[in-house]
Amino acid sequence: MQRTSGIAALVALTTLAAGAPAFASERPAREITAKVETPALYDDEAGGDADADDPAIWVDQANKARSLVIGTAKNGGLRVYDLKGREVQSIATPDGGRFNNVDIISGFKLGKQQVDLAVVTDRGLDKLRIYRISPAGLTDITSADAPLLFSKDQAEVEEQATGYGLATYDRYAVVSRRHSTRLGIFRLEEKHGKVTYRTSDTLDLPSSFRLPNGDTWSPCADPGEGPQVEGMVIDAEAGVLYAAQEDVALWRINLRAGTFSSIPRIVEKVKEYGTPGTWDATSEECVLDTANDPGFGGRITADVEGASLYETGKRDGYLIVSSQGDSRFYVYDRRTNRPVTLFTVTDGPAVDGVQHSDGAAATSVALPGYPKGLLVLHDGENTPADGRTSTNFKFIDWRNLHLATI
Repeated sequence: MQRTSGIAALVALTTLAAGAPAFASERPAREITAKVETPALYDDEAGGDADADDPAIWVDQANKARSLVIGTAKNGGLRVYDLKGREVQSIATPDGGRFNNVDIISGFKLGKQQVDLAVVTDRGLDKLRIYRISPAGLTDITSADAPLLFSKDQAEVEEQATGYGLATYDRYAVVSRRHSTRLGIFRLEEKHGKVTYRTSDTLDLPSSFRLPNGDTWSPCADPGEGPQVEGMVIDAEAGVLYAAQEDVALWRINLRAGTFSSIPRIVEKVKEYGTPGTWDATSEECVLDTANDPGFGGRITADVEGASLYETGKRDGYLIVSSQGDSRFYVYDRRTNRPVTLFTVTDGPAVDGVQHSDGAAATSVALPGYPKGLLVLHDGENTPADGRTSTNFKFIDWRNLHLATI
């Protein structure tokens, strides 16, 4: 089912007519610290070209102490950690693979069993990889004939406009396409004891926007590339997808079964929204004309990333979003999407802070050492780095946020 024609224009007209959300004056960010960190990953030859990116939390319902945190390491594959942050498994990518995002599906019917799955976007090969989870670790059960996600052939895969961000619900995976505004829903299906998938629906977010002053604006990007989505999370109870379009805004999109069922609406725009910019081919970066910022943006400093949910009831709880550009995190009420608080993760006695965070995951389930739940954040500048590019994941006791819990 392809439902992309005309909807991008409707999105632009509908959301921007409402204007930016009204926020109270910016309060100081609450400073918290992490309890545990995972071993450093190094993005160089000696480190196996490993670069931490996105975590997911698997809760072992039979024995909470055996719960796991699964993290992508891009060319370095997958890393699996226990609740003390110790690495218990390392999984390499297939040839040409690059693992970007990961999420969990619980209770998937595989033969006569109900199993839990870790679903991963392989941006190098434009496919999903599916792993069966057990306390002993992860086992690859991807069907050998799993199709390409977005590319029509291998030549297009080489262009690397491939599967990127990921969020799961029920038997579905919502996947974003790199360098594009496209989102796809893919239904997971068993095939001869393995798992494959098929396209269920697609949606294109807009790439240009009408501003309140009547001007039209597009975020600055490398020529030929669109404003992509990476960070995503699904509120299954509410039937809502939150999608972080990195240089634009955090979107709220209703879902029904395997389809996008509403025109997307903006929860909050990035601070740079509407600011003119030009692409500098030499530095391969955008140069923003901040002197001509029209003031239509929100509080998030691009990129908007790392969306995650902390659930305190059927519809209650919190939505946490990474403001990657200034290393802050914004917290919203799950039911109303109104701002609740903001925080930073600073250096603690034993664990350094979090900077330029990408992926995030949260659970309100009581776990050993985390009686009110666990928040896991990617740290894009782990220290000490010893002169190398170092990343990892930080584990945060939810109690540190001093927000209402179950």
